[in-house]
Amino acid sequence: MQLGVPTIVRNSLGGPRPTDRLGALAEPVLRSLLRAVDRRPGLSILLFHRVLAERDPFRPGDLTASEFDGILGVLARSFAVLPLEEAVERLEKNALPRGALSITFDDGYRDNLDVAAPILAAHGVPATVFVSTGFLDGGWMFNDRVIEACKATRCTSASFPSLRAEPLDLATVEAKVAAAHAILDNAKYLEFDARLAAVADLEDRLDARPGRGPMLDEEGVRRLRASGVSIGAHTVDHPILANLDDSAARAQIHQSRERLIDILREPVTQFAYPNGQPGRDYGGTHVAMVKEAGFLCAVSTAPCTARPGMDRYELPRFTPWDKAGWRFAARLMAMRIRDRNEAVARPPAETSQPH
Repeated sequence: MQLGVPTIVRNSLGGPRPTDRLGALAEPVLRSLLRAVDRRPGLSILLFHRVLAERDPFRPGDLTASEFDGILGVLARSFAVLPLEEAVERLEKNALPRGALSITFDDGYRDNLDVAAPILAAHGVPATVFVSTGFLDGGWMFNDRVIEACKATRCTSASFPSLRAEPLDLATVEAKVAAAHAILDNAKYLEFDARLAAVADLEDRLDARPGRGPMLDEEGVRRLRASGVSIGAHTVDHPILANLDDSAARAQIHQSRERLIDILREPVTQFAYPNGQPGRDYGGTHVAMVKEAGFLCAVSTAPCTARPGMDRYELPRFTPWDKAGWRFAARLMAMRIRDRNEAVARPPAETSQPH
């Protein structure tokens, strides 16, 4: 299948839609504000996961194609969107343009190719997709297995002792959505093997067996790269690295890079820590492993703007949670102002420390 530009994108390229008039008025203000306040340029690294063709009530946090198109339009017109690796090099040289940002996706979903990539191309915006290689070719991440089981089940209620969940209502779509997210909250920090066992028990109790998963296959990874999107590694199985022994953590980091190199036949230089909270989900030992594996930079999910002097192997990353383009950009701008003010207030000896 050819990577065509979706209708929603083609219709947006001629200018703001009538319903975006407020955004059309807000964008010049944002650009003026950026020129006025972004005098010590930093790098905003944005984090996305999926872009859906249409709304899914089980995934309320994921953007639709229309929403992603609107956000990219504002970002492309108001900010300087750079490939991540170039942005990191310019960050270290203190040579970023004002409003510098990079766009990343985690995990390696098929819709990154089918839905997001054509929108990125239509706006001329670069991105990096971090792939968890163990789920390629039909696999499922644990969170998607939980959501799919709750969505597909015919049970109207169930209890899940292995997940420490009380009997949950599953009688309506709304109840299933609430149940899925309650289960995910309980499962996220279980030990890796215990989590897999708990999800399998959930599927047994709900009599729900997943089919082919929503992730990319190897050919999809190659097609995504051919479309201009960079590919980075995100471990094999997306474990919380801090929960693994050193040997297992090292294998997760190294093997994900090796498989992607084998698929793409080119260097893979960027890494994203699963879940990504410094000190909780990974530590200094894992940073050293990433360097040892041959990566040139790595990103966390510490929610702030990257500044010159930060460790290129622990760069912060975040998402301004809003689905309207101009409001998304306004939240992004507010975070840049906050982080700039904190950097100005910080004593000089502290400015080189990771945030």
